[in-house]
Amino acid sequence: MQVSVFYLPSIGSRGEIEKGMAGLRPELYQQMLEELREQAQLADELGYDSISFTEHHFHIEGFEISNNPVLLDLFVALQTKRIRVGQLGIVLPSQNPLRVAEDIAMLDHMSGGRANAGFARGYQRRWVDVMAQQLHGIHGATPYEHDEIDQANRQAFEEHFQIIKRAWSDGMMDYHGKFWQIPPDGTPWDIDATKQWGAGVDESNIVRQIGVVPKPLQKPHPPIFQPFASSEDTIRWCAREGVTAILPPLYPSLQNQLYEVYHDEATKAGRSLAPGEGLGVLRDVVVADSDEEALALWGNSGAFCGAAWFAPFGFDRGLTEPGRERFTPQEMMELGMLLVGTPDSVSRQMEALLEQTPVRWLFAWTYIGLTPHDKIMRSLELFATKVLPRFADAPA
Repeated sequence: MQVSVFYLPSIGSRGEIEKGMAGLRPELYQQMLEELREQAQLADELGYDSISFTEHHFHIEGFEISNNPVLLDLFVALQTKRIRVGQLGIVLPSQNPLRVAEDIAMLDHMSGGRANAGFARGYQRRWVDVMAQQLHGIHGATPYEHDEIDQANRQAFEEHFQIIKRAWSDGMMDYHGKFWQIPPDGTPWDIDATKQWGAGVDESNIVRQIGVVPKPLQKPHPPIFQPFASSEDTIRWCAREGVTAILPPLYPSLQNQLYEVYHDEATKAGRSLAPGEGLGVLRDVVVADSDEEALALWGNSGAFCGAAWFAPFGFDRGLTEPGRERFTPQEMMELGMLLVGTPDSVSRQMEALLEQTPVRWLFAWTYIGLTPHDKIMRSLELFATKVLPRFADAPA
C-alpha cells in the first residue's frame, strides 16, 4: 500500500479561525510554512510516498490557504530528498492549460523527477467564477448537481486535460477544440532564428504549431491523479484515461461500487488491472497515544472543518447511505471510514477498510494549523512506524 500525506492546508487553530478573518494574518501563514517544512522532512525520512496540496483562492476564513499548489510542491521538494510532490489538484477550468503543462514540467525538473500531477474540476463558485471569467465563462460545479453548469465545467476540464497531455508528449502541437484554438488563426511570426533552428511556421510566416517547453523529466509524463471523484461519469473517464481517481470518504457500498465501475471501464478500454489498481481513498488520519486524545484532536480538526467548510458544499451526502441515518464517528471508525486512535485502534480500522475494499493508495488528510504541530509530528511517526508495518504485505 502506498501512503501519501494530503494537506489543505489551513492556517490557525480552531480558536484562531473562530475569531474571524484568519486568512488575512501573515504571521499564521509563516507559522504554517515552518510547520510544513518540518512535517515534510519527517514524512520524507519516514518513507511516505508523497505530499499533495489542493488549490483554492480567497479563503479569508483560514481554511485551504493553498492558492498555488505547484509553489508549495517546490517549497517542499527543495527541502526534502526523496518524497514525491503533487497537487490534488489544480482546477483546470480556471487555468490556462499550457501554463499548467509548463509549470508542472518545471516542477518535475526542479524536483529531480519527483512531481505528481493532479487535476480537479472546481466546485467553489466564489473563486472559480472569478478566476475563470476570462476562460470561457466556466463556473464552479456543485458536487452531485448534474446541470448545465456541471456539463460545461466537465467539457472544459476534459479539453484542458487533453491539451496538457499533448503539450507534454508532442514535440510540436496544434489543437482546435470548443474552448481553445492553438495557435489562433493568423498569428504572424517572421523571425529568422525560428526559420533556421525552430519549427511551426509556414511559408507565409504564420504560426501553425507551437512547442511547449520544457518537457517533463519523467516519461511520458508525471503520474496523474484526480481528486476527489464520487460520480460514475468521472470514475469512468479516469479509468479510460489511465488517471488514478481518489475517492473522498464515502459509505462502503458506494465506495465499493465505484471501485467496480473503475475496474469494469478500464477493462473495456483494454487496461488489465489488479483489484484496486487505479484508485485511492482519502481518510482523516490522527494517531495518538490514547484513543481519547486522538478523538479530541480530530474533533478540533477533521470534524470541525468537515462540518463548517465541507458539509455546506454537499460532501456529507457521500457519508449518508440511503435509507439510514448518517454514520456516527464511532461507526465510521469501525468501518474504516475514519482512521483515528492509538496505533492498535487505527490498525483495526485499517483492517476493516481493507476487508471490504482493495485499497492500494491511501491519502492521509493532515490538518496542519487545526492540529498542533507536535501532535501532527507524533501522528506521522506513529502511523509510519506502528501501523503501516502491519500492512507491509498489502498490494501497492
